[in-house]
Amino acid sequence: MRWNLRMKAAERGIWKSAEMRRQLAEAGLEISAGKMSALWTGTPTTIRLDDLDVICSVLDCDPTALLIREPEKVAARRPRQEKAASATSDDVPTIVTPRFGKPRSEPPL
Repeated sequence: MRWNLRMKAAERGIWKSAEMRRQLAEAGLEISAGKMSALWTGTPTTIRLDDLDVICSVLDCDPTALLIREPEKVAARRPRQEKAASATSDDVPTIVTPRFGKPRSEPPL
């Protein structure tokens, strides 16, 4: 996900985090300067839904305007399956052999 707070704030004429913080306070969300800075400059790792609701109210937008999906990043995290896709008839299959010994599920004699 990409956090789009600064762009949405700019669309509403809010150019500084202090102005955004003031408007959030007027809407009932008292936020520390440090937390506001983190929301303004980067992508938050967590955000309370109540806080998100107030932010959306101040910016007159939906959460989908603030949280932008990035499907290419999700696809990049998936494990690659190139080996299975590129298998040809001349590839030697891996032979799996069982281990012999005392099975652990049987009680000792």
